[in-house]
Amino acid sequence: MNTYITGSAIKALREKQQLTQLQLAEKLNVSDKTISKWETGKGFPDISLIEPLANVLQVSVAELLSGEQIINTNRAANILKSKLYVCPICGNVIHSTGSAMISCCGVNLPPLEAESPDDEHQISCGKIEDEYFITIEHPMSKKHYISFIAYCTGSRFDFIKLYPEGNAEVRFFSRSHGILYWYCNHHGLFKEKI
Repeated sequence: MNTYITGSAIKALREKQQLTQLQLAEKLNVSDKTISKWETGKGFPDISLIEPLANVLQVSVAELLSGEQIINTNRAANILKSKLYVCPICGNVIHSTGSAMISCCGVNLPPLEAESPDDEHQISCGKIEDEYFITIEHPMSKKHYISFIAYCTGSRFDFIKLYPEGNAEVRFFSRSHGILYWYCNHHGLFKEKI
């Protein structure tokens, strides 16, 4: 039950809206005893009341279920703190310039943690005129392949999707020093400064 709404979250959000238990009950067409039961953990809101409860408490359903109000204080995101998410079901790749609550195919996705490359995932980076030429000696079979390579600088995030049975090589316009990311569908996300 700790993945459902907690009584302490309902109480804190209700008090933040300066509502009494009776006022909240009237807005939801339930009794104030029902609100009391929710807040003391002796009962839980019916699934049909989740969205109306979130609306009255002025939070999203996700915030209500997590018990944490999300406050956007990041006015100027640092693109070098980018986060990458990959759906294990459909393979969808999502990029955000900071932490985010991402879900795909009904699954909440944690941000990928990038590691330093091991021997099997080393890159070769050469510079040809004004471009970086990146290659990875890695299998590109239908079951084991590099899914994407991305190049992140202070002002840009360039992303190139790769496909099985193709070559694990890309070119990026050389702008400045940055971070190179690549994702193996079996071993995860790797990164290296270039």
